[in-house]
Amino acid sequence: MTDTERRFTKVPVELRASSDRKMIGGYAAVFNRQSSNLGGFVEVVDPAAFNASRGDGWPDVIARYNHDDNMLLGSTGGGTLRLAIDGTGLDYEVEPPKSRSDILELVQRGDVRKSSFAFRTIEDEWGTTDQGFPMRTLVKVRLVDVAPVNTPAYPDSTAGLRSLAAHVGAEFDEVRSLAERDELRRFFRRSDGPGPAEKKTFGPAARMALLARKQGPYQP
Repeated sequence: MTDTERRFTKVPVELRASSDRKMIGGYAAVFNRQSSNLGGFVEVVDPAAFNASRGDGWPDVIARYNHDDNMLLGSTGGGTLRLAIDGTGLDYEVEPPKSRSDILELVQRGDVRKSSFAFRTIEDEWGTTDQGFPMRTLVKVRLVDVAPVNTPAYPDSTAGLRSLAAHVGAEFDEVRSLAERDELRRFFRRSDGPGPAEKKTFGPAARMALLARKQGPYQP
């Protein structure tokens, strides 16, 4: 299990009403939609990404305004947070306590307009977009929380870069350096036209391979 990561969606959060209850709802995650540049790569959420969490009954998932521990809105354990998966993505609906009526008003006025979700990656895959830009697919994740947010922070790409480093067999510092120069696509560059990208080695692995070649083809 990796560090907690956060992503947000531009699908509007909304005020929902049911009889005498007012709730905040929206899509915390949207499937198969490329994110913005997360620091040298983009990301998509696979439609099956949350199946493990759903199969376990969404354990310990909470809703917090702006991911703030001091602004708890509801929880699956308390029955005040409901989560559902459909063809679009991960939908949430939370019934805040009366002490958080100000958040309801902010959503109703349009001051709070986005949603976000926090997760820990269990399984991901790496490839490229049609334009050859590095793309990470979240295949299986553990949902931590959902959150209506007004100022979504730029997501920390550290966990994603660590995953890429493990995928290509490179040192993390090398991958991070390439990400800062927007050069991660070199890990996926094709060397012989159509077909899979050539397997490349970096860092210590590359130096060992070079040393082996210098020893000559007849070296035991």
